[in-house]
Amino acid sequence: MLQVTNIEKYYGSRNQVTKALDRVSFRVEDGEFLAIMGASGSGKTTLLNCISTIDTVSAGEILLDGVSMADLPEKELARFRRERLGFVFQDYNLLDTLTVEENIGLALSLNHTDPGAVRAKVEETAGKLGIADILGKFPYQISGGQKQRTACARAMVAGQSLILADEPTGALDSRASKNLLEIMSIMNRDMGATILMVTHDAYSASYAGRVLFLKDGRVFNELFRGERERSVFYHEILDVLAALGGDVSDVI
Repeated sequence: MLQVTNIEKYYGSRNQVTKALDRVSFRVEDGEFLAIMGASGSGKTTLLNCISTIDTVSAGEILLDGVSMADLPEKELARFRRERLGFVFQDYNLLDTLTVEENIGLALSLNHTDPGAVRAKVEETAGKLGIADILGKFPYQISGGQKQRTACARAMVAGQSLILADEPTGALDSRASKNLLEIMSIMNRDMGATILMVTHDAYSASYAGRVLFLKDGRVFNELFRGERERSVFYHEILDVLAALGGDVSDVI
């Protein structure tokens, strides 16, 4: 699904250049849940920005479903982003003036999808995430957990190829974080979503099937969960973070 090949990213001028990404390569298979970890400055957010087309690479190539996003004109890129990429944010990014149903179906409506088809798809996705009964409500009328599910439904509704999550639990308390991670697990396990999550939190990363660790803009290590219990995987993640050097508390 996603192929990242020898990408590099430079910032600054000729006299003062910072290399944020240094020949990073990896694949994300269809239906995989991948977490990317690393200390501040490791390049993980830059990597996500390049994959999401918010930023562009200085060298190398990123292919999603065999399509190089660098080759698309801006108008086609915007449509590609709406149709193929879903986003889960820390603060939900729901529009207060739209109902839950309208928030979920916004990308489909922007693509001029038939209204009947939009409603059917929204109802199907909302049903799978347990929020079919609140579609007529506005964001201020629903709980934080329902807002999380609404945001996840919006990321899934158009059949997006890849769900991108940037520190999705960063602003949440432990209970809300666990709820969101359980929802993302349902999206991955039961709804077939392919998820790439950037996180500094080992507990969050332990929900993934694979963790990729970055250090100084390069791939430092990776772990596969396999059939191990999540608690075991969590402690293995902590061991790698310790090996990254410095205070482990800086990256968990």
